[in-house]
Amino acid sequence: MLTSERRRTPAIERKIVFSRIGFALSLAIFVIALFVLYHILRDINPRALLAALKATDWRTLLVAACFVAAGYVTLTFYDLFALRTIGRNDLPYRAAALGGFTSYAVGHNIGASVFSGGAVRYHIYSNWGLSVVEVTKICFVAGLTFWLGNVTVLGLGVLYTPAAGRAIDQLPLWLNRGFGLLLLALLAAYVAWVWVKPRVIGREDWQLTLPGGPLTLVQITIGIVDLSCCAAAMYMLMPGQPNLGFATVAVIFVAATLLGFASHAPGGLGVFDAAMLVALWQFRKEDLLAGLLLFRLLYYITPFVISLVILGVRELWLGHGSRRIAQATSPRIAGEYAREQPDVS
Repeated sequence: MLTSERRRTPAIERKIVFSRIGFALSLAIFVIALFVLYHILRDINPRALLAALKATDWRTLLVAACFVAAGYVTLTFYDLFALRTIGRNDLPYRAAALGGFTSYAVGHNIGASVFSGGAVRYHIYSNWGLSVVEVTKICFVAGLTFWLGNVTVLGLGVLYTPAAGRAIDQLPLWLNRGFGLLLLALLAAYVAWVWVKPRVIGREDWQLTLPGGPLTLVQITIGIVDLSCCAAAMYMLMPGQPNLGFATVAVIFVAATLLGFASHAPGGLGVFDAAMLVALWQFRKEDLLAGLLLFRLLYYITPFVISLVILGVRELWLGHGSRRIAQATSPRIAGEYAREQPDVS
């Protein structure tokens, strides 16, 4: 027992050190982003910003909203794929859709989506008989899908338009191309690794068989579709001039999203916006800021409100159903109890 505890102590200490380093990096990203954002927006013209918001055509908003809706539909397949991966084929799509939509809508807005989204998932999937371990596996597989999609889009995008990468990291074009090649090489190595034979990760009670090669390609496709829909929504809300290509905007959008994710700020607030404003310096600040605000309204606030309504209605429905069951069974239980009592008359 003592030997086992001694073995665990260094591992626990390493986890504590890494968590502290991660927290420090997240805090540094957030503070730097706020500093940059302050210097960019301190001379913003509120009237020009309001005029830019009013000038947005309703048809543009509608198309952007459709892309956002398509993105959230794709997010439901993150959970469906994860459920099938852990062998829970008994859960229907509607369960995955509820778990995927609400967990991402809440996680995007609260921040620390691994924990907040995981809590929402457990709250939903526990009613279907899933354990904490199974929900943890779902979160892992869904996160893996997210990162595979990001690596693919970022690698291909930076390789195709290295100038977009330079707008974020300010590095030479050749170095950004090298970074894109490195990402694609790592992606290819992972796909080849899982293609050769089944790969099992974890130990003791937490073991997971990773999706094989063909299923990993499905994962990558889901991630690409999700990111493409989100980037398309942002692209629709951007100013018309100057006209940047979709690939350039997509690369900048993905990089800014990852920076926001690394900061653990709710919705990447401040970090995502600062990265977009710095990288897309060609646009008038008021016009670009109007697009960012509308994107937040469509992608973050509206789904968050809808998810809260869905979760609230679900709780009321479950509570009503529980009361009906209790009312239906209580007379029967009372009758059975009375029959079991001895006759003392």
